[in-house]
Amino acid sequence: MSFTGKVKDELSRVISGAQHCRIAEIAAIVSMCGNIIITETDRYIIRVYTENISVARKFCSLVKKSFKITPEVSVRNSGKKAKTYTVIINRHEDSTKILLATKLMDHNGNIEENMSITDNIVIMKNCCKRAFIRGAFLSTGSMTDPNKSYHFEIVCNCDEKAEQIVKILQIFNIDAKIVARKGYFVVYIKEGERIVDVLNVMEAHVSLMDFENIRILKDMSNYYNRQVNCETANIKKTVTTAVRQIEAIQYIEEVAGIDYLPDNLREIAVVRMENPDTPLKDLGALLTTPIGKSGVNHRLRKICEIAEELKGHN
Repeated sequence: MSFTGKVKDELSRVISGAQHCRIAEIAAIVSMCGNIIITETDRYIIRVYTENISVARKFCSLVKKSFKITPEVSVRNSGKKAKTYTVIINRHEDSTKILLATKLMDHNGNIEENMSITDNIVIMKNCCKRAFIRGAFLSTGSMTDPNKSYHFEIVCNCDEKAEQIVKILQIFNIDAKIVARKGYFVVYIKEGERIVDVLNVMEAHVSLMDFENIRILKDMSNYYNRQVNCETANIKKTVTTAVRQIEAIQYIEEVAGIDYLPDNLREIAVVRMENPDTPLKDLGALLTTPIGKSGVNHRLRKICEIAEELKGHN
């Protein structure tokens, strides 16, 4: 099962004890992946379409618990082992009851959705806002496997719905962006910390812990990779420097003789040739009068300069 599937499976089992929160979640599901059919005789039918059984199961549970209505469910194979689930509320009276409660219909029978987050009574309370985001993600949301990358999104069929979701998320101090994609408007988040916050808002606590564990392991892995890369670079730099020093000493010995060097430089040159792999700090301890790392580095650098001067004269 994909990470999205795991999150939705968990969310499908979160049933709020408050009627107003359940209504908010029903409103989100109908708004995001449902449609309202008006028959020739002015009868209302609600249909919710989804390819995820968790969404169909959740919608049925919410409607049964909130309105004592049992929807019909039909399943259709859509190819490559995929299935499409259609949850139907056929009775006009049942559909009207739900549409009025979710404020997707006014008392004059007009179908109109309130996109405001301040005037819409369905999402007035913060707990209802949480339920609405949960329903929206269940309907058209998805997440990338956090082992690969961090990406959370909810696909909306109009800009107004996308803006509504962004504003609700802002109530919980979560910044999200909107991008147009293939005729839809996608609300998305790419920061790991913000995705954790969204999972918390939706009350997907198990998924949140799984996400955090993966994020911690990735951060640790990245840290150790940086450490290894840094140490590798340091080793490469040390080896390159040692090779250059030895080549300089060998050149001086070939063209002028080792005695060309002053006593203090000749001693460190001999020690370096005898100990090509030894760190500078340890080289200093091998001298007749031990010196520190900086002193060794200074003398070897001076030897390299002398070698360059000799090359310039030859």
